[in-house]
Amino acid sequence: MDRRRYMDANQALAFFDAMQDDEYSGEESFLTDEELDYQDGLDPAEDRDNEEDTSPPIQARQESSHSSAVEGPFTSAAASQPSTSAAASQPSTSAAASQPSTSAAASQPSTSAAASQPSTSAAAPQQLPGIGHGRLQSRSRGRAQSRGRVRSRSRSGSLRGRQSPESTRSRSRSPQPAAPTPSWNSESQPDIPPVPKRFVPTRKPGHQLSPTSIYTPLDLFKLFVSDSAATTLCKNTNTNAAKNIASGKKYSWTNFTVEEFFKYLGLTFFFALVRLTNIRDYWRTNAIFSQQFPHSVMTRDRYQVISWNIHMSDPDEDVHNDRKRGTPAYDRLFRLKPLLDDIKHACRAFYHPRQNLSVDERMVATKAHTGMTQYMKAKPTKWGFKLFVLADSSIGYTLDFAVYTGKSVFASGVGLAYDSVMSLMKKSSLGSGYNVYVDNFYTSPKLFMDLYSMNFGACGTYRDNRRGCPRTTTNAMTKKDPRGTIRWIRDGPLVFVKWMDTREVSVCSTIHPAFSGNTVQRRVRTQDGGWNTKSIPCPTPVTEYNKNMGGVDLSDQLIQYYSVHQKTMRWYRTLFYHFLDIAATNSYLLHKEVCAEKQQQPMTHRAFLEELTAQLCGVTVAVPPTQQQSDHVPVPTSDQTETSKKASYGRRQCVNCKQTRQVKQATPWKCKACDVALCVIADRNCFEAWHQ
Repeated sequence: MDRRRYMDANQALAFFDAMQDDEYSGEESFLTDEELDYQDGLDPAEDRDNEEDTSPPIQARQESSHSSAVEGPFTSAAASQPSTSAAASQPSTSAAASQPSTSAAASQPSTSAAASQPSTSAAAPQQLPGIGHGRLQSRSRGRAQSRGRVRSRSRSGSLRGRQSPESTRSRSRSPQPAAPTPSWNSESQPDIPPVPKRFVPTRKPGHQLSPTSIYTPLDLFKLFVSDSAATTLCKNTNTNAAKNIASGKKYSWTNFTVEEFFKYLGLTFFFALVRLTNIRDYWRTNAIFSQQFPHSVMTRDRYQVISWNIHMSDPDEDVHNDRKRGTPAYDRLFRLKPLLDDIKHACRAFYHPRQNLSVDERMVATKAHTGMTQYMKAKPTKWGFKLFVLADSSIGYTLDFAVYTGKSVFASGVGLAYDSVMSLMKKSSLGSGYNVYVDNFYTSPKLFMDLYSMNFGACGTYRDNRRGCPRTTTNAMTKKDPRGTIRWIRDGPLVFVKWMDTREVSVCSTIHPAFSGNTVQRRVRTQDGGWNTKSIPCPTPVTEYNKNMGGVDLSDQLIQYYSVHQKTMRWYRTLFYHFLDIAATNSYLLHKEVCAEKQQQPMTHRAFLEELTAQLCGVTVAVPPTQQQSDHVPVPTSDQTETSKKASYGRRQCVNCKQTRQVKQATPWKCKACDVALCVIADRNCFEAWHQ
C-alpha cells in the first residue's frame, strides 16, 4: 500500500496540462499507470476495489493484458479529457502500481496521430532503453496490463470492454459546440432578404424595330419566316417531291415557288380561322356550307400535294444523318434545323424581355411513334412533343425554346430540369439582374444558387424530397394549422417558405423576403353555414410567383385560340405547323408593342390574323359583295289592259323627284319590291338612283 501512489484532482489537472504542453511542443512526458488511467477516464478506486475481491495472479493478468493489448490499436492518452470523478482522488491499491514508474509510465509521442499506431511495431529502429520508441513500447505494455485488469471486471460484475478507437479518439478531443438545430420561423419573425441584383439588360427591353417605320401584319410575320427561309424550304420541297415521284408516288407536281409558298401559308391560317371538320370540305360546292375563298387561291389537289411533300431540310443530307442513328453524332432534329434555327434567332433578335421571365413545358399534340413523344398527365395535351420554353412574363412572348429529344442529350450529370433552365438562361444575350420563375419540376437549391452566381434571381415551388431542401421538423407546420399559417427558413440567399392555404404550398426564392405583410382574400364558411370573405396573410414569394409564373401559359393560350395544327403522317410537319403558330403569335405581340409605343389602338388577335391571311394570299379582307338576284325591277303602276289607256292611266308621282328635285313628276313606273313610283326615262333614271 505504501508503494502505491495516487493523485488528487489538482495533481491530475496539473499532469494533464503538462502533458498537453509537452505534446504541443513536441516533447515527451512521463506518466505513471494511475496517471494514464486517470486520463483515459478509468477509476483507480474501482480497480482497487476489484483487486481486493478477485485479483488474478500477476502473471495471469500480464498474459491476459498482453493479449488484450494486441487486440486493438494503441490510442493516445494525451488527447483524452481529465476525469472529475471523486473516486479519482482515492489511493489506488492496484498491484500494477507497484511496478517501477520508469517501465510503466512511458512517454507519449508528440503527435496524436503517432499515438494511434499499434504498440506492436516491430519495424521501429532500435534505441537505448528509456528513449524514443523504447519508452512508447514500455508504456504501452504497462497500460496494456492496467487496461487488461479493467477489462476483466466491472461494478456490476459484467464484462466492461474498451471503447473502439474511433470513440476513443472522439472522446480524447476537446468538446466542440453542437451545431444549432435549424428551426422554422413564423411570419412574426423578420427576414432579411439578399441585396437585389442590379438589372442590366444588354438591350432596351421591348421591341427592337424601327420606331418610324410602319409594319403590316405580313411585314411582322416575315421577320420570323423570311424570304430566304422560304426559298430554302421551297428548294427542299421540290427535291423531296421529285424523290417521292421517283419512288412511285402517283401525283403530278409543278415547281414550288416562294409566292405559292406564302399563299399556301395564307390558306393554312384561313383554315385556323374558319374551322371545318376536314380539309377537303373547304372546296365543297354543293352545300350551303361551301366556301368560295379557298378555290380562288389554290385548288384542293395542289394544296394537298404541297402538304404531303413540304420539307425543311435537304433530303439528300437526311440520308447521311440517318446513317448515324444510334451514335452521338446523330441529330434527331435535323429535319427541322433550317426553319428551327431561323425562328429561334428571330425570337431573340426582334424583342428583348423585361425583368421577369418564366420557364415551363409546352406540349405539341401528336401520337406519332417516335422516341421523342412524351406523356404528361398533368397537361391538357397529354401526348405529344415536349418543348422547354422561355417566355416574357409580362406579355407571353416566346423568347426561346428547346425541343426535348431524350435524356441522353443532357450529359452534365446534374439532371434534365437543371440543364433545360441553364440552356435557356443565356447571360450573353440577356444581361444580368433577370428573375426567372419555375415550377416544382425545375426548382432545386443547386439550380437557384448557380443562377444566383450568374446574377439571376429565381423563384419557384419546390418538392420537399428534393436534395438540399430543409427537412427539419422543429416548429414545422402541421395539417391542423389554420389557413394563412406561414413558416420559413433562410439559408444564405435561399429562403424556403411554407404557407397553408387550402393545402400546404412550398416556395423557394433568392429574390424575395419571406413575408412583407401581403394578404389575399379567401372565402370561408361561417358558423351559420354561409360564406364570408376573409383576409389572410400570404408570403411574398407566393404572391410574386402567382403574378409572374404565367408567361408560358399566356403564350400557350394565344397559340391555342387560332392554331394551324393539322394531322399529318410525318412527325416533323407537326412541329413545322407549331413554328408557324409561334411566328404568328409573336408577330401579333410585336404589333401590340409597336402600337403601344405610338399610342395607337392595336387590332384584336383575330383581326390581325385575318389581315395576315389576306396579305399572304394577295387579297384584301374587304371584298365587294357579289351581285345577287332580287325583286327590285320596274313594273307599270297600273294593271289596266285597255290599249287606249295604257300610256296615261294610273300614273303616280315619282318619290325620288319629290325628295331630290322638290317637283311633282308623274310616272307610269314603280318598283315591284318597294312599291314606290319611280321615273324610268332616258334623261332621268330615278329607279337606279333610288336603289343606290
